[in-house]
Amino acid sequence: MPASTRQRCRAGLTALVALATTLVLATAAPASAADTWTETGSDRADPLTESQGLTSVEVPANSPNRYTGIGTIPIGVSSRGWNHVGDPDESYDGYFVEPYQADSGTAKMYRVQAPDGTWSEYVHTLASGEALNNSWDAITPDSQYMLSGEYGTMTRFLVFPTPGANKSTSPSANLPLASVVNLDHAVRDVQGCDFSSATTLLCSSDDPDGSLFGYTKPLLQIDLSAQPGSGNVTGHVTALRQLPLRSSCSGTFEAEGIDYDRRSGTLRVIVMSPSICILTDSKTYKFTRG
Repeated sequence: MPASTRQRCRAGLTALVALATTLVLATAAPASAADTWTETGSDRADPLTESQGLTSVEVPANSPNRYTGIGTIPIGVSSRGWNHVGDPDESYDGYFVEPYQADSGTAKMYRVQAPDGTWSEYVHTLASGEALNNSWDAITPDSQYMLSGEYGTMTRFLVFPTPGANKSTSPSANLPLASVVNLDHAVRDVQGCDFSSATTLLCSSDDPDGSLFGYTKPLLQIDLSAQPGSGNVTGHVTALRQLPLRSSCSGTFEAEGIDYDRRSGTLRVIVMSPSICILTDSKTYKFTRG
């Protein structure tokens, strides 16, 4: 076979191999494949007590879900300026953590109920460049670290030792920033996240713009390079679907908190309805992995 013919054959074979490889990669499921979540039902969300966030509770056993809203903020807390509560989380060993922010200042606060029922407050002084908002917290499955988010368009999540559950923390000391999760794609107005595994987060975004993922109010999956802790990790962001936007009123919906219950495999997300319908048909939507 002439050299030129061999070269053409070799080039053609190389192209076929490359094409086959591309097809295999396109059809094979990646190691961190994005899940599909199918809506299975909904419950009415009370605008006063269930409008900000929710979490499933494992300790004590058979406990109902816990919610937050403007009506759940104790007067003794709001009178000191902590007038906004975000999406809470509870560790698998029974530490319930609510994130709080004030209208101004240089700190954010996490209000913690221990398994024995006692309450305490942990204050974090803002680091350089850190936003004041305190929209949500998500506790790692091992209870030792807690993720928290800043509002707006962000490419990171903050990581703290979990107040109360992590024995290095104390209500009398500043809650330190331990590390960050660096996201590979910007997210906007994240209102809540919860762990579905040690290295996977599900997040609700109130993004009103839609330019980041092609639609507004996305449900996001974030696959982490490692479990969060004292060192920075990266997060791969995938938009899974648009959250339900159904109401008798037209206008702007608000996506709120999120919870994944590992016992039943149920995902719940709060969506508040526009205008006066916030009082009548706001919902906590339920999803299962399909």
